[in-house]
Amino acid sequence: MYVPAHFAVSDLSQIAAFVEQAGAADLVTFDGTRMAASLLPVIWDRSGGEHGRLLGHLALANPQWSTAAAGGPALAIVHGPQAYVSPSWYPSTREHGRVVPTWNYTSVHFTGPVTFHRDAGWLRDIVTRLTEKYEHDRDGRWWVQDAPEAYINGQLRGIVGVEMQVTDIEAKDKLSQNRSQADQAGVIAGLRGGADPGAHAVADLMQARDASPATADQESRR
Repeated sequence: MYVPAHFAVSDLSQIAAFVEQAGAADLVTFDGTRMAASLLPVIWDRSGGEHGRLLGHLALANPQWSTAAAGGPALAIVHGPQAYVSPSWYPSTREHGRVVPTWNYTSVHFTGPVTFHRDAGWLRDIVTRLTEKYEHDRDGRWWVQDAPEAYINGQLRGIVGVEMQVTDIEAKDKLSQNRSQADQAGVIAGLRGGADPGAHAVADLMQARDASPATADQESRR
């Protein structure tokens, strides 16, 4: 991922909070001929190794797990809010006109070797952990054991576990940090002026993370 210094994120606690909130990643693998990608809910288990592991599961019928080389490299992309940014929102447009449209977004890329699991115990553990992640604070929540045991066993036979040992993390917040504070304020106001919830989410991030003053005269390319 292309990450200019002023868009780079290195705070692991901030990255972990982002991944936890996003909850899912695009898993990308290569079989030697073509790329394959699947969106899957993930847990970032940071307890083992320098960067921990990404854990999830795919459908058994999904050929991606059988075509990707076991232990081969993979990429997992976690997406955040994104939105178009109009030059008309910049006060600098009226000052000198040297501005162009751009796109603000947040993203984290994990890379590392991926392993696939068919063991029923491993699969039950990850399914239980994912269920706990999304059900723990719900009224009248659902538990894995609420379903008949035979049914759960059958469902487990229909999935394949995914384990990526994370060797590298790249995180990027492209949130107009390279613009003046006046331009950033104009972007926030412009994003809030429409009805797109993604644009509102980007505005929230810009305010929450207190984007720094401009570090470049020109808008960086994506």
